[in-house]
Amino acid sequence: MTKDKVLALLQRAEGFVSGQEMSRQLQLSRAAIWKAVQTLRDEGYTIESSTNRGYRLRGVPDRLERGQILTALGAHPWADRVTVLETVDSTNTLAKQLAAEGAPHGTVVVAEQQTGGRGRLGRSFASPAGVGVYLSVILRPNAPPGELMHLTAMAAVAAVEAVEMACGLRPGIKWTNDLVLDRRKCAGILTEMSLQAESGLVDYAVIGIGTNCNHGDKDFPPDVRPMAVSLREACGRPVERSRYAAALIRQLSMADRALLGPGRADWMARYAAGCITVGQDVQVVSGGAVRPAHAEAVTGDGALVVTWEDGTRSIVNSGEVSIRGMYGYV
Repeated sequence: MTKDKVLALLQRAEGFVSGQEMSRQLQLSRAAIWKAVQTLRDEGYTIESSTNRGYRLRGVPDRLERGQILTALGAHPWADRVTVLETVDSTNTLAKQLAAEGAPHGTVVVAEQQTGGRGRLGRSFASPAGVGVYLSVILRPNAPPGELMHLTAMAAVAAVEAVEMACGLRPGIKWTNDLVLDRRKCAGILTEMSLQAESGLVDYAVIGIGTNCNHGDKDFPPDVRPMAVSLREACGRPVERSRYAAALIRQLSMADRALLGPGRADWMARYAAGCITVGQDVQVVSGGAVRPAHAEAVTGDGALVVTWEDGTRSIVNSGEVSIRGMYGYV
């Protein structure tokens, strides 16, 4: 769109850009440039204009904008596959629908708000408008599901890296799919797969990541508030959500390239190093049974090694693991 091109040029510029220069670079008429500037102003962008000097971007609205995300992504191979929506039931639900319809590898869905955000084990994920980043990506790894046990773990590392880029803080990872700061959840991950009927290979995988970026007290439901934190609260300043979304897309694409290759070991080493569950007394909930244990280590596939009260060891691949002293478990 014309306004996206104008916005991208203004974001790259270090000062004023004349209308004539914008027209030359973008191959657009001066009238089209003026109209795009007015549209951007109507959307909340602060664009200064000066006679004989042109236009200068002075401020951006706190909203997810496809143009801003694409500017931050640059010439990334997934850039043309990014869709940004005002509201959606669930980015994962939409991504799965698009995948079933043939959407290509690297398709990304980003939303300002989810009305039916989902977490693991059928839980809801609070997704208010204007403060978070709710993002899902479609991958087509062409591998059996048994070779993708580490997918969620690598997605968690990608999210950790993106958060650190956004606010300078490095979250810990609560096994298997929560990012935490100060022992409170700042992001959650939901990974879903669909198999090909004949081959048994994964037809597609969808990674959904919801991040509490600029939430305040009133943006969390009362029952969630004690267990949740936003990046803004943790680092003391607002997060540029479009830039964070772009950083997350970049990190997920890097994880994808390493998913089935030799780079996987490095990603899993980072996961193990950042997993705060290791070394903690935990409660393992699986199949309706609740058992106390001690978390010992994380395997190369992202499974959790635990020692039960009777001294025996097991590898936990699924279920819920609560850490004593977190999320209300005492």
